[in-house]
Amino acid sequence: MGNPSILSHVSVGTNDFDKARKFYQTVLATLGCKIIMEHPGAVAFGREYPEFWVGTAFDGKKATVGNGCHFGFNAASKEEVDRFYAAAIAHGAQADGEPGGREDYGAPYYGCFVRDLDGHKIEAIFWDEALAKKLGMG
Repeated sequence: MGNPSILSHVSVGTNDFDKARKFYQTVLATLGCKIIMEHPGAVAFGREYPEFWVGTAFDGKKATVGNGCHFGFNAASKEEVDRFYAAAIAHGAQADGEPGGREDYGAPYYGCFVRDLDGHKIEAIFWDEALAKKLGMG
């Protein structure tokens, strides 16, 4: 079976590579992710594939945050979402939406949002497949 993701990868820039590397290594571990590849100034995380890259800006300029952009990570359970959130906050992220359901996203959704050390908005999400099927959503 090939890579199940619809994306090859995404990348976010950082202005403090060492801190960002440690932050994501700790926080993404709560979702079963690890470092897959690493180059000077860039590191890729994933479960099996290098899907989420963090690095210094390629052009050497200051990394900035995209307004209206965020990155969502799949969690296997509500507990993983809770652990992701707790680890992120404990390691310097800003809260941007505590773990829980979101009425607008549908009953099977459970997630959280934080801003990483550079201000990027990241999310952990658990989608309850059994509930989605019961509700005719999947």
